[in-house]
Amino acid sequence: MGTRRAFLKCAGASVVAGSTLALDSGAATETAASTSAKAAAKTVAPFQSPELVALYETYTAGPTSIGADLTRMTVRAGADDPLIVATGTDMAIFPGGGRPPKVQSFRLSTRGFKELAGIAHFGPALASIVNLHTLEPANAIWRKDAERLTAATQAARDANSSALWRDRIAVEAFRGREDAIAAMVDYACAITLRYLKAVLADEARLTPDFLRREYLEAKGGTLGVTVPFNAVMIAAFFLVALDTATRVIAWFREQSIDWERAMVLIAGQQGRPTAGVTWTTNSVCQIILGAANRKLPLERMYIAPHARSFTVKDPDDLDAVRAFEEPLRSVWLYTRAISNLAPTMFEGYPRYAPGSYEPPVIGKDTRELSEMPRILGPDDMLTMTTRLRLVIEDPRQLLSGCVTDYAVEQLRLNGNDPASVVVPGLDRYVYPTGL
Repeated sequence: MGTRRAFLKCAGASVVAGSTLALDSGAATETAASTSAKAAAKTVAPFQSPELVALYETYTAGPTSIGADLTRMTVRAGADDPLIVATGTDMAIFPGGGRPPKVQSFRLSTRGFKELAGIAHFGPALASIVNLHTLEPANAIWRKDAERLTAATQAARDANSSALWRDRIAVEAFRGREDAIAAMVDYACAITLRYLKAVLADEARLTPDFLRREYLEAKGGTLGVTVPFNAVMIAAFFLVALDTATRVIAWFREQSIDWERAMVLIAGQQGRPTAGVTWTTNSVCQIILGAANRKLPLERMYIAPHARSFTVKDPDDLDAVRAFEEPLRSVWLYTRAISNLAPTMFEGYPRYAPGSYEPPVIGKDTRELSEMPRILGPDDMLTMTTRLRLVIEDPRQLLSGCVTDYAVEQLRLNGNDPASVVVPGLDRYVYPTGL
């Protein structure tokens, strides 16, 4: 087979080169390979007219181009405007005029995020075990993962208590709800352990139907589940959003930002590689819009998934953050400079204006959606459970963004007071303990 492939490769090379090939000659083979390489090089680098390329480079493609001159001048003009940069984990305000930045970490380093995410992830974790078994029923890896999850779940349940949430995790936005959160976590761990015990004893139960009926939707009687785990996931995601949004909104209010002049840049990857690249799919955008009390013009918010990003490891080390100001300010102002060419060139034609987005309202007959539906209230579990499906199924969505926009809007309407907001899946539910 190797000889046949070599023959075909050499024959192909001779056709490309337009030459004859002596099949029993090593020298001929080497010559043919060299000729083929030259032909490939011509394909990769076709002829370019130096004069026309120079014309192209006069406007763009170089630091001395007309476009580069416009960008530099635009950057100088916007040097004193406030720049707000949000990464996947942190936010920074660069006031402009050479003043030092201010930073706020809002995700991975905050209290309670990973603890609640671990509870919310029970659903996807169990679904993953079901799919592992479906893909390779004879492979024991599903059992190994189920046993590992069992051990981790039991350890988490043993560590959980009202005192843990009140005194150790101690999230200000959760104050007054610690007992309810502890009860919810205990319940989530208990029913997860029951589910794992059931499927480890009988792998015939490792089906999507059993997972949905007995665990996620609490419609069966095998596991004794009384509250759908879907409600737990919604509550956990909402609590994370409630804490994040409360702190970020309060922080922004302290800064006295002129939102009409603010330049906002969402930099780098947000969640999975395909997610958060539009205003409606990016939960950080929703938090910033809420913090601005809807005063930030949408056209002043850019999402740049390929821009340089940063992680604040030491809030006191502002020099490390300051180093990002110039390149990120240039990204925002370069984008604006290009946009500003449009009215210069096409005044009198319809202009681009980011319109207000009205999310769809769903009913029991709704079968599919392309956008996140509007939540009608804290008891609208149909919509919120549908959103759970969408954030997993739609690659544009951030997994943590299931109910972030709803939490932000409720805080905005209630003076940024988390105690005045109803937490769906928690406040109007009674979670049994000691199962």
